[in-house]
Amino acid sequence: MALDLLTDNAIIYVLIAWVVILIAAKSLKLEKHGFEIKAYSLTYKNTQVQSALSKVLTRTRRGVRIFADVSVIAGFLMMGFAFWFLLANLSNFFVEPTEFAELTVLIPGVTLTSAPAILYFLLSIPIVLVVHEGAHGIVASLEKIKIKTGGFAVFIAMFAGFVEPDEKEFDKAKKISKLRVIGAGATANVIFAFALGAILLTNPLFALILPEPLLGWFYEEPDGVLVISVIEGGGAEKAGIQKNDLITEINGVTIITPLDFQKVDLRPGDTVTVTIQRDGQQLQFPVEIMPSPDDPDKGLVGIMRDNALSYKPVYHFIDWDPQLSMYLLWLWMISFFIGIINMLPLPILDGGKFLHTIIDKKVSEQKVKGVMWAVYAFTLIIFGLNIALSYVKSGWFTI
Repeated sequence: MALDLLTDNAIIYVLIAWVVILIAAKSLKLEKHGFEIKAYSLTYKNTQVQSALSKVLTRTRRGVRIFADVSVIAGFLMMGFAFWFLLANLSNFFVEPTEFAELTVLIPGVTLTSAPAILYFLLSIPIVLVVHEGAHGIVASLEKIKIKTGGFAVFIAMFAGFVEPDEKEFDKAKKISKLRVIGAGATANVIFAFALGAILLTNPLFALILPEPLLGWFYEEPDGVLVISVIEGGGAEKAGIQKNDLITEINGVTIITPLDFQKVDLRPGDTVTVTIQRDGQQLQFPVEIMPSPDDPDKGLVGIMRDNALSYKPVYHFIDWDPQLSMYLLWLWMISFFIGIINMLPLPILDGGKFLHTIIDKKVSEQKVKGVMWAVYAFTLIIFGLNIALSYVKSGWFTI
């Protein structure tokens, strides 16, 4: 009951928490310690970032040099991957609707409304920002570009980190140096995600987001979804489906995990063909879809299914705590997708700076602006369409 109350009023609780934070910041007189406090934001700046980064650099210069060079190549690859994903996803909406990946912007209290989701998000963002901005800063130090300040900002429930290089020194730097600095943040996020992902390969939850063929390499594929019981009077019972049957297909859509049910268009009143395994035999049943008691427009097969994860890791040597598993999965997703999305060429993202640096001074400033705004518009359109079509498919969905 308490959790439902928090979920239903998430945005109110987020605003209350923000007021409490502002009152505490004022009471502790944080302005004297580098903080700037406003009604809508809390910003911290530190002028000693350069010194700290220089100390790190003295011990890791060779490794940072390799990382900086890799960041340039990775910048191109991530930008290309981001465009490919968004365009392929748009195509899936019209050609392969079951493969369309729904996208949303994560905003606590708005699109993030469950207490666990908000908590995992708030615990992940600081780590992701430290990795991202730290990479920018240390590569800037490597390229002998002075760092004026570094810090973070909180805008009610949104977070941002920053490393502010000296603009004159950055403008005077070589083009390759600029590309190294700009690409470092997103590259660090993706490398961090890969390292974390290597650990999560021992976790059944990671199978939910791992693509083929990696899924087959690291996980034993299940045979289907187990029927725990059938709903009395429902379509499954009338068709002859029984407890302990293993559902493997619905209308030709392969069912391996409970999430695969979302790939099937189940409308109340329609009849679907359900394929099951029973005592070593494959059987098919015509099942009339029943309306959900909670939502009459939502269709149900009429079973209680086993929602436990069916995938078993090949390398299973860690006894994972469920809460830790979910937190690390959130940390992986946020780190990876912030890295990739940040390389989209938009004005406020690293991708916009990256592309501008590439074409700058090759043509006139007027042509550079024209090209950049055309790219910005195209990127914003395909990104916005992905979010809009997600709404068309499922309405305003929250996590």
